[in-house]
Amino acid sequence: MSTRSRLCLLVMVLAACTTGLSAPTAAHSTPRLPYTVVLDGPRMQQTKLRLDRGDRQLRRTVAALTAHADRWLDQGPWTVVDKPRPAPGGDVHDYLSQAPYWWPSQAPTTDNPWGCPYVQRDGERNPEVDSGTDRQDVEKTFDSAYDLSLAWYYTGDRRYAEKAGQVLRTWFLDPDTRMNPNLDHAQSIPCKYDGRAIGIIDFSQSYTAVLDAIALLETGAPGWSRTDRTAMTRWNADFLDWLAHSDFGTQEAAATNNHGTFYDLLLAGLAYATGDKGLARRTVLDARARRIAPQIAADGSQPQELARTRSWHYSTFDLVAYTRLADIGRHVGVDLWAYRGPDGQSLFKAVDYLLPAATATAPWPHPELDFHRYAATDVVHAAADAGGNRARRAVPLLQEPPGGDLWALRPAAEQLDSIAG
Repeated sequence: MSTRSRLCLLVMVLAACTTGLSAPTAAHSTPRLPYTVVLDGPRMQQTKLRLDRGDRQLRRTVAALTAHADRWLDQGPWTVVDKPRPAPGGDVHDYLSQAPYWWPSQAPTTDNPWGCPYVQRDGERNPEVDSGTDRQDVEKTFDSAYDLSLAWYYTGDRRYAEKAGQVLRTWFLDPDTRMNPNLDHAQSIPCKYDGRAIGIIDFSQSYTAVLDAIALLETGAPGWSRTDRTAMTRWNADFLDWLAHSDFGTQEAAATNNHGTFYDLLLAGLAYATGDKGLARRTVLDARARRIAPQIAADGSQPQELARTRSWHYSTFDLVAYTRLADIGRHVGVDLWAYRGPDGQSLFKAVDYLLPAATATAPWPHPELDFHRYAATDVVHAAADAGGNRARRAVPLLQEPPGGDLWALRPAAEQLDSIAG
């Protein structure tokens, strides 16, 4: 072979090699950083990069995530205006829900169609709350937006992004179907209250996940426009104003159990998402002496949650709020995990109190109508990530939640055991 032929062959080989490398190089470019509210954006960015580089374990976890997201592709969107009757004020755009643990005490009659008066049966969910109100539809809106946005961020499949955008626009933005930014008629009780302050928990327990879904879409999701972003920020600002200044908001802020913790989570989350980092920081700082010190005992128990018929559920539930609030604290320079109350109270101790039952090394010694060990899985993960030695040792012993352990992809605690069942 002549020198010229050998040179030509070498050029062809180099060109082929370069072409072969081009696709992986593009795939390995650094993903855009999501400016999330609760989730750790830089950590998610690195997780996405590891996934793009072929991490097999992450691929299996993503498969579990997309299984969640795929179920939403042919459902919804949902809207607040679809309920059979409007909220008591008469505006179909007002959110309406009914108190879950209140039941009719009489058989319905023509003169008393609701069976009033209603009486409370703690921990027993009245199936009426899932019909005739917006409660189930708002849960589907929140869950689907979150699952779909996460699935898009990790896979790049535009179907997920477009569906998430449709869900959010329908519930919050489109003039014909949008929800008014208030909770004046949440957790009403027939014949008694048109709405109650504690109804704020309908949003405070999971709306911060929607804020993170929006942040993920804003990394370049197809179908999510600048107009959508501006309108969603305006809705959140209006909702924050209602939450901070309404009578219901003031009452819920004064709650001394999980309602107060979740109120702080929602307030701090909305403040951070709308640019008021000062309010977000103050809320997290205040939670130390205002929430942790009086609500968590020296041994790590949560006495007000232990008094419930669903003591395990509510102990883990309250810690979901605390650990998510600690995540917001990380964004604004507050280490809520480092706080120690006057009697040694701390978030680490509260999680440690759950560990014997969470790892099945001892039974839960308090009343619980429906025990699910996996309910503690996320909060134990959170404590382990924050540096808790006992929690870190417990992680291999945790029960995997239904649908898989997705902590590697969305490292922030969620309520894993639905009380709706």
